Amino acid sequence: MPTEAGASAARKPSIWQAFSQPAAWTMCLLGFSSGLPFLLVSYTLSFWLKENGIVLKDITMIASAGMTYAFKFVWAPLLDHWRLPLFTRLGQRRGWLLLAQLGVIVGLVTMAVLTPHQLPLFVAATLFVAFMGATQDIAVDAYRIEIAPPSAQGALVATYSLGYRLGLLVSGALALILADHIRWAQIYVLMAVAMVLPVITTLKMREPDVRRLLPASWREAMREGVIDPFADFFRRYGWALALLTLLFILLFKIPEQAIIGGVMGPFYRDMGFSKTEIGAVTKIYGIWIGIFGAFAGGAAVARWGAWRSLGACIVLGAISNLLYLLLIAHQGHLTMLTLAISGQNFFEGMLGPPTVAFLSLLVNRQHTATQYALLSSLVNLPGKVLGFFAGGIVAVLGYGGYFVITVFSVLPAMLLFACLWRRFDPVAAPSG
Repeated sequence: MPTEAGASAARKPSIWQAFSQPAAWTMCLLGFSSGLPFLLVSYTLSFWLKENGIVLKDITMIASAGMTYAFKFVWAPLLDHWRLPLFTRLGQRRGWLLLAQLGVIVGLVTMAVLTPHQLPLFVAATLFVAFMGATQDIAVDAYRIEIAPPSAQGALVATYSLGYRLGLLVSGALALILADHIRWAQIYVLMAVAMVLPVITTLKMREPDVRRLLPASWREAMREGVIDPFADFFRRYGWALALLTLLFILLFKIPEQAIIGGVMGPFYRDMGFSKTEIGAVTKIYGIWIGIFGAFAGGAAVARWGAWRSLGACIVLGAISNLLYLLLIAHQGHLTMLTLAISGQNFFEGMLGPPTVAFLSLLVNRQHTATQYALLSSLVNLPGKVLGFFAGGIVAVLGYGGYFVITVFSVLPAMLLFACLWRRFDPVAAPSG
């Protein structure tokens, strides 16, 4: 009689089967859909705002609309427990996903119509796009977890990441290059049109075969959907370990997140680079460097485990921010821009797989969508807060001072990493 482990190994699909399954390429298109709006409410948006004479302090605040992604756990339970009335034929996951995608399209077109000349309404439209983009991310993560068994999740994450970076390529590099030739409003309309393909994908793909029991009362719905997912984390780890772990999660990605927001676009322009140069190096070349980094991070997880790889990648990623000091010393030097982007994007990409692997270890599969939304939101929140105040910090300390602060901000996280080593290193070690 075969053992359970042997049966599991026999059922494990080959690499070719994992990557050739239709769900893998569905996730690629959904990844593109998730990646597209992210830069349009942060990095790319900062260029449009700067060209309309808005000061850096205000740019970094407005372009921090992406901070909405850090609060997606607040409404994530809604996507688990409430079926949309007008989308019942599509099912729970596809219904919410289609609503979010249509919302992104409407929001981008609204931004194009209003332009920064009508700033209050424009900011409202930007926040709407960010909210719908974050809702889309919740739906996609839940769909990915439910569409395939754990043995196939690696391929789904990989193809999703490829699609996501292609979305960044379009909304970052292509948008910046086009901005040298056409108006920003036209670019945002084109970005809205690019969302049509993911919408078609959502309509064509299958709904996960998951049965959900409707709660008997509103009180029971609140308990199952909101209270239990959060209480479960503290029950499993205990208050002390849970709080230390959550604090570590809050802190370790500050150096990366602090240079994703609105400060970088104005920085590159102030260093004397054209939009075409910035787009080509940071969002075409840099995207592919990030993909190579992601493969290196995945190999590190397989070789040394999630926890050790995470610690090494956190340190390397933080130190790579110092490469931007080269641009301050060599303004307008394309080779220095390429060198800085090479190091920073490679180590940023390398940090991705250990982060996903570690967060996945913490999640209880009974509350996957809500707990993963919470943990992935906490990872990005503090860095985005720092990015919100980036303009004010740069006004006082200069760009160089800001980048140095982002590097030293990793020290508290590494202290917590050392404290948590004995708890998580054995759990996150590579298997087999």
